[in-house]
Amino acid sequence: QVQLVESGGGLVQTGGSLRLSCSASGSIRDINVMGWFRQPPGKERYLVAKISSDGTIYYEDSVKDRFTISRDNAKMTAYLQINTAKPEDTAVYYCYAPYWEGHSYKNYWGQGTQVTVSS
Repeated sequence: QVQLVESGGGLVQTGGSLRLSCSASGSIRDINVMGWFRQPPGKERYLVAKISSDGTIYYEDSVKDRFTISRDNAKMTAYLQINTAKPEDTAVYYCYAPYWEGHSYKNYWGQGTQVTVSS
């Protein structure tokens, strides 16, 4: 089992910045990829960024050039730097880490942290 604990959400003005953190503990040897999903109000959850242990990165198109994902492998912590925040970035952000369950990949999830961007 892996536990993911997020921190850093809150209220930010349009154009502002915020940094989210996600710390993994437990059976961390299971972890290669760490990343962030978000769920805007009334919408489904979707992937915004992920990073593998070798540094390979993916960004969803709407956050490219504004979000930066990074990780500290020694601390098993991932970070999501949100810059030039927009009202449409308002969502609950969930840290996730996929793992092989034996037959398929499943996800560990953090508890979620609210990010609200005021206009």
